[in-house]
Amino acid sequence: MSKSNSPLNDFMNGIWKQNPIFKQVLGTCPTLAVTVSIVNGVAMGLATTFVLLFSSLIISMIKKLIPNQVRIAAYIVVIATFVTIVDIVMKAQFPDLSKALGPFIPLIVVNCIILGRAEAFASKNTVVRSGFDALGMGAGFTLALIVIGSIREILGSNKLFGFVVLPDTVEPMLIFILPAGAFLTLGILFGIANNYEQKKKDKEIQKAITAERSTKLVTAPASVQTETEEA
Repeated sequence: MSKSNSPLNDFMNGIWKQNPIFKQVLGTCPTLAVTVSIVNGVAMGLATTFVLLFSSLIISMIKKLIPNQVRIAAYIVVIATFVTIVDIVMKAQFPDLSKALGPFIPLIVVNCIILGRAEAFASKNTVVRSGFDALGMGAGFTLALIVIGSIREILGSNKLFGFVVLPDTVEPMLIFILPAGAFLTLGILFGIANNYEQKKKDKEIQKAITAERSTKLVTAPASVQTETEEA
């Protein structure tokens, strides 16, 4: 197995290279809606990761048994099963959190991250690779929700996990706990991520140019010597 096809690489891709929020821009609806606080973000991230993991494992196991014509419908049935489990458990054990997240827990069924990974990855790869891919995508999604939720909660209410982290002299910017603040935060993070990637590409290009020039400088004397000998 090549390094690019290893389970560990599949996991790491979801953290950054193929991060569902910052790279693929998937699942933005729940991302914008539930990240008023970091607790909501963590809860949504863990719920989505649970569904993503077990649905990917099951789909990878039974992929050869599913007729091609009804594969999407079959995937949705599998995903809906685990979403129902999450919804029931949250309502029973964490009623306040379930109420805060509202309809976005049941709507995990149609989350394009889960259905997309089922179609693009789990249905084409082994159970082990599908599991690591699901964990990576879930971790990347949860990380994005934590970052966005932290920024919005700190700037919008001066709190984090319910504890005051900024002095009373700092006036909370209420826009960050409103829908507009979600778009603003996500846009700023997109800009930071794109700027980082662009600088990284520029460095790689400059490094390649420098290496090519160094190679030409090293090989040039040998070429001149060869021409002299031929003359």
